[in-house]
Amino acid sequence: MGDSKEAGAESPPAGAAARGGLSLLSQGESEEPSAQGSALFLGGNEVKSRAVVKYSSAPPRTAFARLEEKTDLKLPPANWLRESAKLGPAGTTILGNSKKSKPFSSFGMAYDFIDSVGNDVDVVSDSENIKKLLKIPYSKSHVSMAVHRIGRTLLLDELDIQELFMRSSQTGDWTWLKEFYQRLIDQKWQRKKKSKEHWYQKAILSKFLYYSINGDGAAQPVPSAAEQQGPSSSDQATDSDGASWPAPFEMPSSVSEDPSASSQGLKNDFVRNILWTFEDIHMLVGSNMPIFGGGRYPAVSLRLRDNNKPINVLTGIDYWLDNLICNVPELVMCFHVNGIVQKYEMIKTEEIPNLENSNFSTKVIKDIAQNILSFLKSNCTKEGHTYWLFKASGSDIVKLYDLTTLCEETEDKYQNPFTMPVAILLYKVACNMMMKKNQNKKHYGTIRTLLLNCVKLLDKSRHPQIIASANYMLSELFQLDEPKKEESSESPLNENSDESYSEEEEELADSDENGSYGTGSDPSDDNKAVAIIKSVGELSVPEKYKSIHQIRPSCTFPVCHDTEERCRLVLSYVLEGLKSVDSSIKKESDLPAADPNTPIPLKYEDESTRGGPEGLEKQMALFLDKMGSLQKGNYSSQSGMIPGSWQHKMKLQLILKSSKAYYVLSDAAMSLQKYGRALRYIKLALQSHDTYCCLCTNMLSEVLLFLSQYLTLCGDIQLMLAQNANNRAAHLEEFNYQTKEDQEILHSLHRESPCQGFAWATDLSTDLESQLSVSCKCYEAANEILQFSDLKSQNPEHYVQVLKRMGNIRNEIGVFYMNQAAALQSERVVSKSVSTAEQQLWKKSFSCFEKGIHNFESIDDATNAALLLCNTGRLMRICAQAHCGAGDEFKREFSPEEGLYYNKAVDYYLKALRSLGTRDIHPAVWDSVNWELSTTYFTMATLQQDYAPLSRKAQEQIEKEVSEAMMKSLKHCDVDSVSARQPLCQYRAATIHHRLASMYHSCLRNQVGDEHLRKQHRVLADLHYSKAVKLFQLLKDAPCELLRVQLERVAFAEFQMTSQNSNVGKLKTLSGALDIMVRTKHAFQLIRKELVEEFDQPKSDESAPAADPSPGLSREEVIKLLSIFESRLSFLLLQSIKLLSSTKKKTSNTEEDVVLKTNKQIYSQLLRATANRNSTLLERIDVLIQLLDQLARGGSGGQ
Repeated sequence: MGDSKEAGAESPPAGAAARGGLSLLSQGESEEPSAQGSALFLGGNEVKSRAVVKYSSAPPRTAFARLEEKTDLKLPPANWLRESAKLGPAGTTILGNSKKSKPFSSFGMAYDFIDSVGNDVDVVSDSENIKKLLKIPYSKSHVSMAVHRIGRTLLLDELDIQELFMRSSQTGDWTWLKEFYQRLIDQKWQRKKKSKEHWYQKAILSKFLYYSINGDGAAQPVPSAAEQQGPSSSDQATDSDGASWPAPFEMPSSVSEDPSASSQGLKNDFVRNILWTFEDIHMLVGSNMPIFGGGRYPAVSLRLRDNNKPINVLTGIDYWLDNLICNVPELVMCFHVNGIVQKYEMIKTEEIPNLENSNFSTKVIKDIAQNILSFLKSNCTKEGHTYWLFKASGSDIVKLYDLTTLCEETEDKYQNPFTMPVAILLYKVACNMMMKKNQNKKHYGTIRTLLLNCVKLLDKSRHPQIIASANYMLSELFQLDEPKKEESSESPLNENSDESYSEEEEELADSDENGSYGTGSDPSDDNKAVAIIKSVGELSVPEKYKSIHQIRPSCTFPVCHDTEERCRLVLSYVLEGLKSVDSSIKKESDLPAADPNTPIPLKYEDESTRGGPEGLEKQMALFLDKMGSLQKGNYSSQSGMIPGSWQHKMKLQLILKSSKAYYVLSDAAMSLQKYGRALRYIKLALQSHDTYCCLCTNMLSEVLLFLSQYLTLCGDIQLMLAQNANNRAAHLEEFNYQTKEDQEILHSLHRESPCQGFAWATDLSTDLESQLSVSCKCYEAANEILQFSDLKSQNPEHYVQVLKRMGNIRNEIGVFYMNQAAALQSERVVSKSVSTAEQQLWKKSFSCFEKGIHNFESIDDATNAALLLCNTGRLMRICAQAHCGAGDEFKREFSPEEGLYYNKAVDYYLKALRSLGTRDIHPAVWDSVNWELSTTYFTMATLQQDYAPLSRKAQEQIEKEVSEAMMKSLKHCDVDSVSARQPLCQYRAATIHHRLASMYHSCLRNQVGDEHLRKQHRVLADLHYSKAVKLFQLLKDAPCELLRVQLERVAFAEFQMTSQNSNVGKLKTLSGALDIMVRTKHAFQLIRKELVEEFDQPKSDESAPAADPSPGLSREEVIKLLSIFESRLSFLLLQSIKLLSSTKKKTSNTEEDVVLKTNKQIYSQLLRATANRNSTLLERIDVLIQLLDQLARGGSGGQ
């Protein structure tokens, strides 16, 4: 019954046109009680069974027509073999459960219910195959089935050896299997012909069903649904029969154009697809059993039995399983004798196992199902392989062969016709899993395994589209920019497994199988079979075949330990995809042959011919033109790809993926400070992007954003290369290195475009100016791209970053030109005028600073804008310095140009302070700007004081301007805040006070007349001297300055004394002067300390020259100041002695006598000390410190 070809085979297969694709439950379906499924508890033995109809093309159920007794079934009814509305759109309904199964029937179902495959369902098959497997221990008939594994799902299909070998005789396919079969299984194979009885029984059954469908015997008109059938039934007959075994690569054009299309006309042509759960086994089953209903019987199955032949166990199991699968609660049997109807009998489904002559245990059937599934799960381990489950007729031994392995031993390993459907199913399941938005990363391992196995199965030359698409999906599995912590949380199992099972598991399976061979009937076939069931009786033993490991152990996703490894994996898949696309483009012969193993020569240009920054301008203009044309969608491919073709779409995706991967690699190399490598990768990213632009017909804003990011990174790399020029050779070596993979990807890119669109950005120059210019152009280009569409507002963070970088690079270039101008200035001989070259550099520098300030101001970055304003101020000071050298050194005066530039500098520093607003915003920058401003005022005042422009201005005016500038400098000089700059500020303030005091002192000496003004100058000089002393005393490294200020104060006192007439007044002034002298002791102690340290240093380090003074102390200056000090002290003591002696004659004063005595002693010691020419500097200082001590103790005047 199961092997026969039936009379109704001419009618069109269900679903051929009724569906055209995956349909929802049909209208009639809702009337079926099985739509929701139910659990049946059968007989005394409880077996759980639940069936849910997933799809049905059956019409609404109608009651069967009960035939009159004595009806002759040998006579055909009027409607025999005609289509009917009651039959539904597909005539196969009438075939009943003896319908011939197609070899690819499970694939048709799998394609339609792709969600179930690989995850929820254990088995997908025709109900006939399920029944055949569960009857193995009871039946002597042969079993031949193809088994495939997709994820944790097994697909079972009938492998009709008879039909297969008939085809082999005609076409030459499967000859290797025929030879293998004849050698090991059946040496005298012959085609077995069906008996006349078989055809007679088929005809009677067909006529009985047509009678039952249409009781009145009248033929029905053809329903409207049938008009949409398409080909006639006779055409379909050849399809359902002759085309059931297509040639290994008989592939319809639809598949070559769309890998998601069903291959080889594989249709799901079952009337019903049912999700059947039998105990713990989930099966997707196809069934064509006719179900009748209505009236007293909501759902029954109808059977015809010969009254002379009792029901046996096999028939009972058949009926019971059919009703379970279709969830039909009752069975109606019509008994006949020689075609004459005798009677009808109604049997409940749960009573079938207890029928007379047909007793069987439902528990045993359950055990058989579980054992067979466990046996197949344990041994059909390799995804994509075709396994053959075979039991010879009359034999008790069941064998499992791996046909894929056997086929690979033949000349053409792609001769297995299952290869294509399996590969497409693997691909479809992977696609389906990828499409799910809520897909967790834990499934990535499964998807990867499915795709790798899909690619393994296919011949690259014949299926480039699926291979390209699968490789692209493989590359998509890797998140290029995922953070490290996510990587570490990946499962650590089986890191780099290409298969979904580990080698240990394979070996374990093998060892168990070897143990199960033992006494095989023929030892020669043991080494070919994967596994053997030695006796079918074993299948009835509960849990005899326990699954030794999961059908899919955790398919772990490879853990990439770093970004580079992840990107390299992505690029390897991209390359395979590109090769597939390129191999399928017919215009290959038109291209010049290029060997992918030969590196593509890198074009180097001499910088002089390229014209440095000027050449860059031209290249940038060309680039911007190109970007403009991209918006219009210009298309230019050298390989002749047709826009919109699958090759075009796929190559675009692959190229974009490669550009992203190279960008991430470049970014990673950048963070490792491998700038040469980073430039090589960003060059490849930009070359990929350039090719994408050539091929793209409609540029997406997302892709333009990528380009802006690539150019920004390229600008960063060029800047870092410019700043690390000392390691240029290593960077150049890294830049020129190329892997074979990169060469091959580049070869594929060169098929479409010359890849020179971004050559201006990615050259490794040896010239600093050129590198900085290229970096700047990269940022400018990145910014231009953001202006093209609405990207600026959509990506504000990136826009701000680009502008910051533009501001920064313009600052760098401005500083570069400024330093060049300063270098020219220092080399220039003190001569007449400023050179044109210097002025050009100033202009370039100023222009860069100005643009940079504009960039920072446009994004409200006050701090950086302030720093650039500060640099502009510095440029103005350099301009001022350049003008100071222009003129005769002897007649040198502070020029108007200098004043102009210094005032401009002051303006820029004040602007910088205004930009910052308050110190709180950025204290360090605020302090820096303040310091520079103070320095500018101080320099300006010093130059005016030292080189007074007397030819242009009056002395009083100059003094006023100097005083104002000095006070402003003092205002911006923060002496109180504790910081690293505090000593500098204190020194600056002390110097300012010293200079002001000196100026007022000088004015007082030179001024005659206005007494009020003289008094004012005297007070100011005294005030500034005392402030200068206080500040110098705070510093430990300025003893000479302190000494000089004190000596000037003494000179000031001496000058005052000359204008005094009374001795009392003179004595008072002298006493004050000597007091100042005493206070210089601190300065001498500091000098002594430094001299002692300097003297001790050579002892500890003999190599150091003994005479070398410490950097902070000038020996000559110390000697000079010491000599002045000794002479002034000597003079003051002498004057004091003279005055005290003269007053002593007039009055007697004990205190004055003591002072006089002390002063005389000190004076005599001083004269002796100065007279000794052999004393060292240190000895002289020691003597002075001692004398000052005595002077302090004895009092210098008492008054």
